[in-house]
Amino acid sequence: MTSTGLHTLKKFPFVRLLLPLIAGITFEWYVQVELLYILLAAVIAIFLFIIYILLPISKKFSLRWLQGILLTALLASLGGCITYTKNITHQKDWIGDHYHAGDNVIITLEEPLVEKDNSFKAVASVNAVKEKKVWRNVTGKILIYLQKDTSLNKLGYGSQLLINKPLQSITNSGNPGAFDYKRYSIFQNITHQVFLKQDEVILLPAKNINWLQQKLFDIRSATIKTIQQNIKGEQEQGVAEALLIGYRNDLDKDLVQAYSNTGVVHIIAISGLHIGMIYFLLNLIFIRLRRFKGINYLRPFIILFVLWTFTLVAGAVPSILRSAVMFTFIVIGQAINRKTNIYNTLAASAFCMLVYDPFMLWDVGFLLSYAAVISIITFMQPVYHWLYFENKLLNKIWQLTSVTISAQILTLPVVVFYFHQFPNFFLITNMLVVPLSGLILYGEILLLCISFISGFASFVGKILYGLIWFMNTFIQHINNFPFSVWNNLQINIFQTWTLYGFIVLLCVWLLRKSLASFIISLVFFASFVISVSVEMIYRNQQQKLIVYNVPKQSAMDIIQGDKYYFVGDSVLLKDYSLQNFHLKPARNLFHTTSSNDTILKIFPDNLIKIENVSVLIIDNSFKDFSPSKKTLLDIIVICKNPRLSISQLQNEFACKEIIFDSSNPLWKIERWKKECDSLHLRFHSVPQQGAFVMDL
Repeated sequence: MTSTGLHTLKKFPFVRLLLPLIAGITFEWYVQVELLYILLAAVIAIFLFIIYILLPISKKFSLRWLQGILLTALLASLGGCITYTKNITHQKDWIGDHYHAGDNVIITLEEPLVEKDNSFKAVASVNAVKEKKVWRNVTGKILIYLQKDTSLNKLGYGSQLLINKPLQSITNSGNPGAFDYKRYSIFQNITHQVFLKQDEVILLPAKNINWLQQKLFDIRSATIKTIQQNIKGEQEQGVAEALLIGYRNDLDKDLVQAYSNTGVVHIIAISGLHIGMIYFLLNLIFIRLRRFKGINYLRPFIILFVLWTFTLVAGAVPSILRSAVMFTFIVIGQAINRKTNIYNTLAASAFCMLVYDPFMLWDVGFLLSYAAVISIITFMQPVYHWLYFENKLLNKIWQLTSVTISAQILTLPVVVFYFHQFPNFFLITNMLVVPLSGLILYGEILLLCISFISGFASFVGKILYGLIWFMNTFIQHINNFPFSVWNNLQINIFQTWTLYGFIVLLCVWLLRKSLASFIISLVFFASFVISVSVEMIYRNQQQKLIVYNVPKQSAMDIIQGDKYYFVGDSVLLKDYSLQNFHLKPARNLFHTTSSNDTILKIFPDNLIKIENVSVLIIDNSFKDFSPSKKTLLDIIVICKNPRLSISQLQNEFACKEIIFDSSNPLWKIERWKKECDSLHLRFHSVPQQGAFVMDL
């Protein structure tokens, strides 16, 4: 690193602390080093640091580089140690190390029940397991799904239950490109799940309630009740709840997709935008009150109290918690009359957040919010100076546009990498929706303040309904425009970093006229283009068979080049949420689009031929062929729980491998698997082993 680079880093001490911490967190998660070795590395670094301190001044000066290396090692060790200890599977009392199928378990509901289509869902902490007739205290959390019943739906936060139904480990679907739900759950300390009927649950008389948590749930419940009483319309209520306190259970799925496609999903995903709006409102109020003596002394305490109360009521989710931490640093810096560098403040807040929860590093919202803020503070002014307007209204519009454009610069690679799409009309939607959502947020706060005045509250509620209805209608109209969203974008980790390198260095060249930055940016761009080109060549040659793991559904894609042909249940063609969750990730991963024109041939009796590969789909309409000789096949896919035995199939077909898809019941698959083992036949159980993927 050049001396200029080192001098720049010295201005941001928390950046220098943050980078090795992130390195330690990342290394520990992917390599899984034992805690003993992490502590040993830390002890060695401390020992060498003590020796360095005891050296003569002349030696210290010549070995000053060693000080930085040792500090880096200590911080990396800190990151590794925190990551190891925060991982629930490494804790000695973790339920996974003591629970066996059939053991009785005592659990406590960590939240009120959330109603789903066919059940109630809640997160529960595990208190104890009856292991070998002895109760043992354990730690960990599980997901419980309760059958809808008049007695079960009365359970609430703090209710303690005794259950004896076997817990199921949380696993991934195994579908290509699918969201890593198992890792996400582990980050929340959740490792198991169970579906319970009324006779499988015993409600214990005791309750385990945290007073503060109960109050927060009560406040949230009262807030939701106030919104639902005064704002009409289910869609409008859902948006109002999400916008104010981040409660998303009442949101319409299609509406959420429309917000995502138009680039304004951050409006209903509570984040730093909401904290910033409240902070701006509080500052505005205190400016009006500054003539009162002593108000400046109370200002930081009141602002922090309001921001943190809002954060706790909103559930202290990572997206808003990190913003609260960042604004806390800003408010404290202002209170002690210290001019804070915003980059250092951001690094300090990120450092604190990662020390508290290292797994936030894998939170997409965490990455996007920091990328957006850094992008805005870096590029907003240069973008704003592109154009000049004397008219004050046009100038304000251009200011807002500048913020929106600048925010996209560093968030673009993250958006493409994680969401595989780009909203083409983000400028139009953000220009209207961001200020409108701010007005709605302030209106909702006013509604809560005057909720005891029923007539006035009802009037405010009607205004809010109209504003939210207009915002939703506008978003849905934009979403219906042709080319409103650029879909099917897919870049890998290497391409993401090369794209970042190109963007950052190109911006450095534009801002500082650095020729070296321009040349290096071209190198990054060339690397990106070459990598994408190689993938395109591979994509045009690919041929795959994918049998998806979709619960209780049959779904299969036959991929040829950049096209796929779908074979499966019609419900998956109508339900876009199921498509987006189970099928779309694989189609994005392999860069494919739908096509009715394929070179595969579909014969009677569900026999499909692709090139030299033959695939037979057997469902509940299957009949005994009784051919004179065995039919040669490559793959048999069994779906829809047909009445057959594996020996019957062996008499009629000579097959290389049998696939049991997720539309079959598990008990039947277990029986078929035993038959396959006895007949020495290869098989693949999709619901148990994940999706079946085969190169053709």
